[in-house]
Amino acid sequence: MQLKIMMPKKKHLSASRAPLILFLCQMISALEVPLDPKLLEDLVQPPTITQQSPKDYIIDPRENIVIQCEAKGKPPPSFSWTRNGTHFDIDKDPLVTMKSGSGTLTVNIMSEGKAETYEGVYQCTARNERGAAISNNIVIRPSRSPLWTKEKLERITLRNGQSLVLPCRPPVGLPPPIIFWMDNSFQRLPQSERVSQGLNGDLYFSNVLPEDTREDYICYARFNHTQTIQQKQPISVKVISVDELNDTIAANLSDTEFYGAKSHRERPPTFLTPEGNASRKEELRGNVLSLECIAEGLPTPIIYWIKEDGTLPINRTFYRNFKKTLQIVQVTEADSGNYQCIAKNALGAIHHIISVTVKAAPYWIIAPQNLVLSPGEDGTLICRANGNPKPRISWLLNGVPIEIAPDDPSRKIDGDTIIFSNVQERSSAVYQCNASNEYGYLLANAFVNVLAEPPRILTSADTLYQVIANRPALLDCAFFGSPLPTIEWFKGAKGSALREDIYVLHENGTLEIPVAQKDSTGTYTCVARNKLGMAKNDIHLEIKDPTRIIKQPEYAVVQRGSTVSFECIVKHDHTLIPTVMWLKDHRELPSDGRFTVDKDHLVVADVNDDDGGTYTCVANTTLDNVSASAVLRVVDVPNPPFDLELTDQLDRSVQLSWTPGDDNNSPISKFIIEYEDAMHEPGLWHHQTEVPGAQTTAQLKLSPYVNYSFRVMAVNSLGRSLPSEASEQYLTKAAEPDKNPTAVEGLGSEPDNLVITWKPLNGFESNGPGLQYKVSWRQKDGDDEWTSMVVADVSKYIVSGTPTFVPYLIKVQALNDAGFAPEPAVVLGHSGEDLPMVAPGNVHVNVVNSTLAEVHWDPVPLKSIRGHLQGYRIYYWKAQSSSTRNRRHIEKKILTFQGSKTHGMLPGLEPFSHYTLNVRVVNGKGEGPASPDRVFNTPEGVPSAPSSLKIVNPTLDSLTLEWEPPSHPNGVLTEYTLKYQPINSTHELGPLVDLKIPANKTRWTLKNLNFSTRYKFYFYAQTAAGSGNQITEEAITTVDEAMASRQVDIATQGWFIGLMCAVALLILILLIVCFIRRNKGGKYPVKEKEDAHADPEIQPMKEDDGTFGEYSDAEDHKPLKKGSRTPSDRTVKKEDSDDSLVDYGEGVNGQFNEDGSFIGQYSGKKEKEPAEGNESSEAPSPVNAMNSFV
Repeated sequence: MQLKIMMPKKKHLSASRAPLILFLCQMISALEVPLDPKLLEDLVQPPTITQQSPKDYIIDPRENIVIQCEAKGKPPPSFSWTRNGTHFDIDKDPLVTMKSGSGTLTVNIMSEGKAETYEGVYQCTARNERGAAISNNIVIRPSRSPLWTKEKLERITLRNGQSLVLPCRPPVGLPPPIIFWMDNSFQRLPQSERVSQGLNGDLYFSNVLPEDTREDYICYARFNHTQTIQQKQPISVKVISVDELNDTIAANLSDTEFYGAKSHRERPPTFLTPEGNASRKEELRGNVLSLECIAEGLPTPIIYWIKEDGTLPINRTFYRNFKKTLQIVQVTEADSGNYQCIAKNALGAIHHIISVTVKAAPYWIIAPQNLVLSPGEDGTLICRANGNPKPRISWLLNGVPIEIAPDDPSRKIDGDTIIFSNVQERSSAVYQCNASNEYGYLLANAFVNVLAEPPRILTSADTLYQVIANRPALLDCAFFGSPLPTIEWFKGAKGSALREDIYVLHENGTLEIPVAQKDSTGTYTCVARNKLGMAKNDIHLEIKDPTRIIKQPEYAVVQRGSTVSFECIVKHDHTLIPTVMWLKDHRELPSDGRFTVDKDHLVVADVNDDDGGTYTCVANTTLDNVSASAVLRVVDVPNPPFDLELTDQLDRSVQLSWTPGDDNNSPISKFIIEYEDAMHEPGLWHHQTEVPGAQTTAQLKLSPYVNYSFRVMAVNSLGRSLPSEASEQYLTKAAEPDKNPTAVEGLGSEPDNLVITWKPLNGFESNGPGLQYKVSWRQKDGDDEWTSMVVADVSKYIVSGTPTFVPYLIKVQALNDAGFAPEPAVVLGHSGEDLPMVAPGNVHVNVVNSTLAEVHWDPVPLKSIRGHLQGYRIYYWKAQSSSTRNRRHIEKKILTFQGSKTHGMLPGLEPFSHYTLNVRVVNGKGEGPASPDRVFNTPEGVPSAPSSLKIVNPTLDSLTLEWEPPSHPNGVLTEYTLKYQPINSTHELGPLVDLKIPANKTRWTLKNLNFSTRYKFYFYAQTAAGSGNQITEEAITTVDEAMASRQVDIATQGWFIGLMCAVALLILILLIVCFIRRNKGGKYPVKEKEDAHADPEIQPMKEDDGTFGEYSDAEDHKPLKKGSRTPSDRTVKKEDSDDSLVDYGEGVNGQFNEDGSFIGQYSGKKEKEPAEGNESSEAPSPVNAMNSFV
């Protein structure tokens, strides 16, 4: 017997603090005996038939007869046979032998004897001390393949359109033969709706045709059991047409009996089989129901099937033989009913009803099962079957009807059930249940085996289970015992608890851990107990980490010929060794050197179309496997279109069609059509048109007199395909030109000519041979007729002897051998220009300011211009002194004013200067004469800054200033202005002093100054127009020697040095504190010190001028540049006075907080201009303050 895992339900057990003992409840039903070899060696078991021959056993008479009967049991059973109900004595028949240890019989009829001698009904019995099992009744019949009886077959002659049935009537064989029709060449005869073979083997013709005439209609019968084919005598058929029939009648009958011209007598359908309007059909349950209707008629009828009061089962209904046969497989009682076949043609319809009844041989509802009981237990044997008609149930005991078998007080029969109670070992036996009706029988053996056995655990001891974490773990404990043992499970040492986990204990002894975790690892003990003893077994469980793909391959789209790489990184339990393999479309990778597999990658080189598909990375261990897939799509530019065809060829159009090439996995978005003009531009392809990718035809517009060839290119997202093969050439007819030359112009190259130019037509536009141009012209304002000239295929014609700059009307018309192009458009042109004859008049100048003047003039008459007016040109220059004039030529400046303007502005003039100008008119030929010169003067302007300022001869109380006048005085200097103010040791500015110095001075000494004091100077020149730009400088008076000596003495005193160090340390600490507070967003009061020295004349700095943080407001000013410090030569240039925040810091870069404000107050000096015009002020710097103080 086989071990069955009995799992009718599960018991969920929860762990508690106390040790959890799991009990398997004892089953009240019978035991199953496992098929364990060691167990079977010890257990006593009644016989069981394991193999036998079929009930209806057709044998090949040419081979030995083998009747199978195999059984098992403990002790091994002995075998005996009956034949036709009586004992078959094997020992008395020398041709019959029985296989050792088996009941299988072999009848040696190949040496002598006949198979017919051993026909009959055989039954095998297998017996041991526990009972007897019997086989089915095995009916032995030899196969038969008889020959056809000899018969003389006459030729069948019939006229065209008649019906015909060719009978087969094969000999009765065993089993029935397979029928088919062939000719003498062993070729199957063709079948159709008109000609077909029926289920009985006959060949049916719904109507015959002349081509049905033949001499070799042969029916064959194939007997598969003996592998033989029998042949019927050939049948000859002659079909006579109407013409042949009339010839026959003409030879034998009167003229009145001729057939009409209509040879086919059309008729409605009638059935050839089955006959009549109704018939009956009976079939057994489970078989194939085959219903057949074959009709004759002209035209050939069509067959339809319906089921009355029902529908045909969809999945079990099939039509065969051109719908003449309806088949329903696995037929059931529900398929009983009336089936209607309908034959229909154009002349009518006919139907036939087949009443189907489905009977049933017996079939099992509940087959009896073997019972293994322990002494004193109860059990039942159930034998329940069904059939149509209802089968009769009968019981046998060890092959004997139970009615005549010995009584057993533990047994009670109740129809199809035997009830056992309080069984003992003597109750062991084999019971047979027989269910039979008129269509067959069922026979089943089931034993009752009463055993008393202590528990046995069949699972191998110390079995190791390895399970992946978070998956169920099933720990087997296969057991056997009678009575049925109870099962207990323990984890670890006996008595240990299963801590707060949920376990499932199956009734076959298996312990299930639904979700195994790492802490599930350990040793589990299975204990089986019954009243006869106890058995136990240890099971070991290890939990492993799952295998995972942490980097999966990704979808890839690559172009053909490139390389693609798929990545697959696997993470696994360190005790498991994974194997990684790659699959393509769920199969092994092609054996191709282009595929390279390393630890984590699959690389496919030189990808082609066949490489597209799904690539799967599979990682396997002994416990689990994972996989990940990615799709590779191989794309490329499309293949070129092919099969180009030109249709609908007209003079001005043609239809082009083509077949698209493979799109290579990227949809075609459009087609580009190009053409070649083999007549005018051979080998050069031009763009014709484009059509959408779904279109494969295009209507193309053509030009006359072009020898066209076309080609097509397909375009997808990757690019353009190669061009297709060129289409056939198509030469269009010549026609007159459709268009005239473009870009027609008329311009004179000389004052007495007119040059007419145009862009000629190309060969494609010529529309025919003999392309020429008709050039026509006449004066616009005259009454002259058109003058025309036909010229060859050129692009220019010159008309000579024309008056100067006269407007002409011009037109150029194309023509060829077929005619003229449409009337051309008229273009306005002019004959050649000449220089203007007249200068502009009434020129006068209006001086706007010291650098700008406005010039006015009268326009020149158009006739005097003698050409296209380009504009007016002003020549102007500044008068030079006699010394300058000798050194170089006068530099003249030119300004041109386009069009017909009569005034213009002269910018960029120098103040206080003397200028001269004249005006000239300009046309396409050049300039006309100059107007009379006009003279004007510019007024004074403010001067530039003095060229230099230096301070010399410093003393204790005086400083001497020397300077050079402005390089551009821009007028008459009236005076110089000097402003200065002291700067104390804290860099604060003192009061501002203002001096006026005569314009003829270039040196000035300041007296009564403070000794050892720094002064800042502001110096600029003035004209009547105002003050010029200032230049600044600083200087220091000399130091008094006695005071310097005292300072040195103090500075060398120890107490003074200590005091200064302390002060310096204190200031450093204050700076650090301020810096920290400033980083936290604090502000420093710099602005108050700046307000104390505000300069009212300095304009406020705009935001985009570089204002920073808290320091910046409307009164902030630019700091002085470092370059304003007095250099070693005490000379300062004007360009050195630009301001710079960085430079002002005496070489130390200014520092800023994140919000833009200065760290502390200043890290350098910040200057302001004087309060009275150019006054400056300066805020102190803590660093400089400390330097000064020290």
